[in-house]
Amino acid sequence: MVSIIRKPKEMSAFVLERRRAGQSVGLVPTMGYLHDGHMSLVKKSMIENDVTVVSLFVNPIQFCPGEDLESYPRDEEKDLSLLAAAGVDVLFAPGVEDMYLPGNSVYVDETALSLPLCGGSRPGHFRGVCTVVLKLFNIVRPDRAYFGMKDYQQLQVLRRMIRDLNVPVDIRPCPLIREDDGLALSSRNAYLSEEERRSALALSRSLAKAKEAFDGGERSASVLRDLVRSVLSEEEALEPEYVEVRDACELSEVESICDPAVIALAVRVGRTRLIDNVVLGE
Repeated sequence: MVSIIRKPKEMSAFVLERRRAGQSVGLVPTMGYLHDGHMSLVKKSMIENDVTVVSLFVNPIQFCPGEDLESYPRDEEKDLSLLAAAGVDVLFAPGVEDMYLPGNSVYVDETALSLPLCGGSRPGHFRGVCTVVLKLFNIVRPDRAYFGMKDYQQLQVLRRMIRDLNVPVDIRPCPLIREDDGLALSSRNAYLSEEERRSALALSRSLAKAKEAFDGGERSASVLRDLVRSVLSEEEALEPEYVEVRDACELSEVESICDPAVIALAVRVGRTRLIDNVVLGE
């Protein structure tokens, strides 16, 4: 049975007790509404650690004005069922009032990798992500923390945060998990109508075409970007927010791909914003 802890002090005390027993701790941060992508992180943590803590917290400060904070899908009962079936030790599910005390005035800003891509259209988003993740690290004190590569920019931002702030946590990236038809797993997929979901398949299809071209020898970033946009344009329901080719580590712009690069995109399908990516030249 999964233990549920809601208070940060209780969470810290639990982990301290396990550490005194010589056990290692893995953390899987989530906003809940779990799917197979989340559970792949959980599985890896359970293989690599004695204790796995899954956090469930819909973090209000990473949502920009007008975004889906209130409507973000939630189902704690279902999440608990999945975690119990997997054999997870602890679910840490604090309330907003536990994570952000009255008068809270300290935030964590990353000022380089967070600026392009999603940072351009979601001002303040990565400040919210860095702040809550550092708070989780301070509460749980994990040896390792697990993040999916669907949120590629987030992964790079958090890597930079732990490097620059000397945070003693090993970030463990995990592969992007897709449905059988190619759609990247996301809690926000629940918003999609059947027709919108069919249109959304163009995201993975466009990235697959670009990777095929890259594997065939194409190295021009503009050619690969245009190829992705061409496939997306076949679906009238899609409104691309950005399609960019960036250096895989620094997220800087590239003209010709010599080192590993990522093609990242964000697309609106009706009221739903979806992201996806493919890494080239790994």
